[in-house]
Amino acid sequence: MTTAVMHPAVQARVSKWLGVLPSGWSGARLCQVAEAWTSNVDKHTVEGQPEVRLCNYTDVYKNESITSDLDFMEATATPEQIARFRIRRGDTIITKDSETADDIGIPAYVEYEADDLICGYHLAIVRPDPRAIAPRFLYWVMASGAVLGQWRVLASGVTRVGLRSTDLTKATIPLPPAGEQRAIADFLDSETAQIDALIAKQNALIDVLRERRSAVREAFARHALVGNRLKWRLSEVDERAGDRADALPLMSVSIDWGVRRRDEITSDPPRAEDLSKYKVCAAGDIVVNRMRAFQGALGVAPTAGIVSPDYAVLRAAAGTSSAWLSEVMRTRTFVGEIVLRLRGIGTTGSGAVRTPRINVNDLLDIRVAETSNGDQLSELADYGKQTAKIDALIAKVQQHIALAQERRAALITEAVTGQIDVARGVQPDG
Repeated sequence: MTTAVMHPAVQARVSKWLGVLPSGWSGARLCQVAEAWTSNVDKHTVEGQPEVRLCNYTDVYKNESITSDLDFMEATATPEQIARFRIRRGDTIITKDSETADDIGIPAYVEYEADDLICGYHLAIVRPDPRAIAPRFLYWVMASGAVLGQWRVLASGVTRVGLRSTDLTKATIPLPPAGEQRAIADFLDSETAQIDALIAKQNALIDVLRERRSAVREAFARHALVGNRLKWRLSEVDERAGDRADALPLMSVSIDWGVRRRDEITSDPPRAEDLSKYKVCAAGDIVVNRMRAFQGALGVAPTAGIVSPDYAVLRAAAGTSSAWLSEVMRTRTFVGEIVLRLRGIGTTGSGAVRTPRINVNDLLDIRVAETSNGDQLSELADYGKQTAKIDALIAKVQQHIALAQERRAALITEAVTGQIDVARGVQPDG
């Protein structure tokens, strides 16, 4: 393959980011084929301003296309903002900010426009010149590793990184002839749709397996709401970290995985800078997220650590398995009883900030059957064998999904940089 004749400096930049392009292709700065600018429209409603609908960060981050069936947020904007940030069909909108540089520039293609639909904050509009580049091809270029890699270099910031307006159009992009642009876009529309359908089926399988796992847990439900109250088997522990806050790991409580070290889940810093008032939990303690207990957000601490002061730390009495109790407490039967005892402002479905919490005394008032420690351990062992098989299947499906996602990303980059002949779906001869 040979590239079109280019200035040596341009050739060096193209080679750095795009590799060797096919004969007849060239490289260009984004500013040569499109306009790009960032939005400053925030999620505000100001009396007297025209009403608008905002295409927000999550609309772009979670969707590959902006369509009419999305639930856009209602807000207001000035006439000047409406004129400048109204999105149009054929635009590509990208996320310009994120927690990490490798999560910047996620694109969505605009298929729907309206007079009142404008681009919101933390986003940038990329509007192609259709005489220079096919809009759909530009979208796929923006989704390729060739461009996403450049955003990682151009992004700046410390606690939050982003792209400056002046850097948006600096990206180097491939520019094949118009006919090939359309062919590549059509090829990727078709091929990625097939991969996405496969991934959707795999995700649906994971949902089925997780539901099966939950059903296995429901065997513990026969022990809920019978017998003695939990207060005779669990006691609340309210020990604050103080000077030990830096020495103990911060724990996280989830509906999905129970209790885990937070640094195993995310590298993001905790919301609170001062953790001295956080509660200490010991290995084996049951930790309850009181705001999400009605969804089963509780579990057993695998190690000693610290947890949010709003959580409840409960310690099992001698002869009681905290792991066994935790599984009983996460059954639908037990969680249903928690719902009946919630206190606070709002409802379980409100999604409001002040979600009702379970009072610890109310939680410990719920009944759980008396069983011997030996029976508890035997039941746990059987449960562990069944869930281990399901977890192994889930892990295998997740691996298939990861491989499909990797193949999808590679296919996009290979197609837009000419590494494969889209007419035949094979690599061209060198």
